[in-house]
Amino acid sequence: MSVMSPPRATTGSRGRLVEDRPMRHPDAASPAMMSRRGWWLVILNFLLPGSAQVLAGNRKLGRFGLASTLVMWVLLVLTLLCAVLAPTAGLSIVTGAWLPEFLALLRPLPLLLAQGLLLAYAVLWVVLTIDTLRLVRLVRTRGAARVGIAALAVALLVVASGTAVYAANAVGAGRQSFADIFVATGPPVEPSEGYYNILLLGADSGEGRDSMRFDSISVVSVNAETGATTITGIPRDMPNFPFAAGPMQDKYPNGHESHSDPDCGWGSGINQLRTEVEVCQDGNALYPDAVANSSAPGIEATKDAAEGILGIEIPYYVFIDMHGFASLIDALGGVEIEVAERLPKGGGPAYSGQPVDDWAIGWIEAGPQRMDGDTAQWYARSRYTTDDFDRMQRQRILQQAMLAQFTPQTVATRFGEIATAGADIVETDLPQSLVPFLAELALKAKELPVQTIELTPEGGIDEYNPDFAYVQELVRAALHPPTPTATPEG
Repeated sequence: MSVMSPPRATTGSRGRLVEDRPMRHPDAASPAMMSRRGWWLVILNFLLPGSAQVLAGNRKLGRFGLASTLVMWVLLVLTLLCAVLAPTAGLSIVTGAWLPEFLALLRPLPLLLAQGLLLAYAVLWVVLTIDTLRLVRLVRTRGAARVGIAALAVALLVVASGTAVYAANAVGAGRQSFADIFVATGPPVEPSEGYYNILLLGADSGEGRDSMRFDSISVVSVNAETGATTITGIPRDMPNFPFAAGPMQDKYPNGHESHSDPDCGWGSGINQLRTEVEVCQDGNALYPDAVANSSAPGIEATKDAAEGILGIEIPYYVFIDMHGFASLIDALGGVEIEVAERLPKGGGPAYSGQPVDDWAIGWIEAGPQRMDGDTAQWYARSRYTTDDFDRMQRQRILQQAMLAQFTPQTVATRFGEIATAGADIVETDLPQSLVPFLAELALKAKELPVQTIELTPEGGIDEYNPDFAYVQELVRAALHPPTPTATPEG
């Protein structure tokens, strides 16, 4: 087996004797030595970018590559430490949530800088790899090694630069989604009686905004200390409900009423509010600040209704557009659901009088299912072999399954897809400055069971003639359970 030639003394540029090194001054006449040297340079370039240049090429370029690599590793370690030890502080830093309101426009800069650094590092890796192949001098290597060294260099370049580019794209998607979804300005509202209460609305905008009604209405209450989460489902057809103080309470001091005008009427159910406020009336006159605060008159009216029904303060909302809901499920890689009974896919009313098998476009079978986005959407919407109360329960099951699916591993590997899908289907008035704190509460919530309250007959509530005082007491008892007292001895 051949070995590298022993060092030999030569005269340096200043007349001093210097010792040749095989990496920098190889025996170019030996294909075996040049091949071994080539393998080492390519591997070193991958393991420690810049080291190949320090050993065998332009030392200035090599030192720049090594320094850049060191900086990237330090930033990566700091990011991981923040994610593990102080996730709230880390998220606040990278999203710019720590900046005061008058500097809110600068909040995208940390993520924009991170994206630029990753792309620059990917370009640097390409430059270093090309320069490493130049240093290898493939024409001096053995025939088989020539192809292998070149192939390995390209493969490692794809792995290294591709990872950096993927990370840069994920950061860019997160930055854009963060700006698109959350409100840039506005101070966060303090928790009400220890809870952040958020109105969660679901509807399908695909059929036209003018006819859109909120098909799913619930309130998510998150304990501001423990993250314990309670979801209260409100039937979409609940009638004659009271409003919290505001313009709708002024109009309906005795509860919401229907209006049977044939040109533009509405029922007394809670899901009729958007039609009443935004289609049949001038909602901007009722809620003049709604649009400026990233909301809408119909949403604000529904907030006032939910507050009146539940007896709690609800400062924020999240609207999920079911028309694009399937894309979020697919971005998660599907969702696992235990289906209680066989459910049809498709719209039944268009084929009234016909057996279900004649109009169903498919079936969701009973038992454990890993659903893609389309199947999950039909699971949440199917109603023609079950009633609305079953539908509400399925929506709650789907919400909890999705919460469980948002694991760090899933988010890390599918971050770009999840962020893009979320920006397409989610609207909210939550301020950016509140997001890091809510994210910390979400991590705590994953360790606790989600409590649900359904205002249905199964929950002891008559949907069409509810006792609202009892509803409010039920919610109060769930959010603030009495502290058990110790039994005195004897």
